Amino acid sequence: MAWVCRFETKEYREGRCENRHQWLDNDDLRPIPVQDRTYTWRTYFWFWLSANATPASFYGATTALAAGLSLWEGIACQLAGQIIIAAILCVNGRAGSVYHISYPAIVRASFGVWGGYWPVINRVVMTLVWTGVNAVQGGQCTYVMLHAIFPSIARIPDVFPANASALNSGGLIGFAVFWIMTTSFLHIEIPKLKWYIYIKLVFFVMSCIGMLAWTVKEAGGIGPVARQGSTVHGIAKSWIIAQYIWIYCANCATYASNAADFMRYAKKPNNAFWPQLIGFPLSTLLVGLLGNIVGSTSQVIFGDLIWNPITLLDAMLTRDYSPRTRAAAFFLALGFMYSSIFSSIFENSIPAGNDLAALWPRFITIRRGFYITAVVSYAMCPWYILGTASSFVSWLASYQIFLSAITGVMLCQYYIISRGHFIVPDLYTTKPSGLYWYSNGWNYRAYVAYVLGIAPNFYGFLGVFGVHVTTGAQREYYFAYPIGLIISFMAYWGLCILDPPKCMSRQDSWKEPSDYVAPEDESMVGDDSSLETTKERGNLTNVSLEVLAA
Repeated sequence: MAWVCRFETKEYREGRCENRHQWLDNDDLRPIPVQDRTYTWRTYFWFWLSANATPASFYGATTALAAGLSLWEGIACQLAGQIIIAAILCVNGRAGSVYHISYPAIVRASFGVWGGYWPVINRVVMTLVWTGVNAVQGGQCTYVMLHAIFPSIARIPDVFPANASALNSGGLIGFAVFWIMTTSFLHIEIPKLKWYIYIKLVFFVMSCIGMLAWTVKEAGGIGPVARQGSTVHGIAKSWIIAQYIWIYCANCATYASNAADFMRYAKKPNNAFWPQLIGFPLSTLLVGLLGNIVGSTSQVIFGDLIWNPITLLDAMLTRDYSPRTRAAAFFLALGFMYSSIFSSIFENSIPAGNDLAALWPRFITIRRGFYITAVVSYAMCPWYILGTASSFVSWLASYQIFLSAITGVMLCQYYIISRGHFIVPDLYTTKPSGLYWYSNGWNYRAYVAYVLGIAPNFYGFLGVFGVHVTTGAQREYYFAYPIGLIISFMAYWGLCILDPPKCMSRQDSWKEPSDYVAPEDESMVGDDSSLETTKERGNLTNVSLEVLAA
């Protein structure tokens, strides 16, 4: 049987389709062309091993040590949080792997074609900040490289307030160099970037092994490092463990919400599910283990915890500025810098480009979005976020309340309301007959559920920014991500039962398409003539919402 995709028709490509709206559609927002659906299970498995192969994962791993937990307790917290978020990521990205569309398009199914703008804005803020944070980390790596070559860079007068910034004046030079290098790679087409993932992984593994061996040797072996206990005890320790499990989960809230942005390139839907469910927590466990061991060695070597491994590398260089140490520091920093470049592109530039293309599709493509993201991430002075472990953790925990509420609504829409059944062309139209038009393009049910998901956590959210809150509110805020996700999910479900939208499935059976066109299968051909005759409004029973049987 041949399958028809409306987006493959000549009329749609040339903009002569009456349903097409210039503020909702461009080439980057449409389903991925068949020839670009090339990611297999191997790609996704190695994708996460490579994506987490970055100094940012070292940072997250060592923040628990700064709170007083032991090496092994920090690793256990990180693994638990990552397993939870990996499951959410895989189920929320399912629509992307089935329909090959991005987060900005999928979110319209629940919030409405115009209402979907706000969730996109929420997510683009997070990706812009993360782009800046990764650039700071890459800038620190670049600074160590420059420091190993030019000792005078460490003597440049510092213009930043003490203990307020992750960079000094020399580090800002490294940031600028790294920013230029990252920007120069943004012209490469996304499907062709996958080979850089494998190269990045090799560089990172070599750097990690080298730094691990160096720091453990300086600390007198693994024994003194592994035997270090926690500095907190009793009920306080229990609450810190709970806090960090959910911090490590919420740390990847952006991945969970925008999973469709990279799962849309899957050859088959299942290619993107199990490899990520296993590969994501496995990769964070390995990197977290290395990061915690390296971070713990600083307590033995210097007497204080240096939670930032790149700062530790520079401290090792400063302590012994011999040719041997300079060469070691240079090549280790080079591997970390290369890893940071492609982590920033895959984990931040691509989602941000998708989001910006969705906000102004008439003027912005994904590639233009890449460059806009690069400029804004520089302008927001992200070096202040990484000034201390506490400020970094506070920022990690703060934005989760908004993304968790959005994710809860999206999950309910796909699995309960639509039963896996989307009509993709209706995500791009302003026709009142469209299933996702709701009330003038806005779905009030989604917004009520969104607010209800945020409300219980907002008091604790204010506490992150200095407002005095009670101890109970602080501890309740540790669980902000699951609270927001569950409440928004249930609230949206309840509102749809009370006031069913016309996109709500009328049957209990699961109706996700079982057939799809893979690159080696038949080409997607057809015309628009079958659309209105095959799609029955309000009675979604036998028609695939991605494709129409010809």
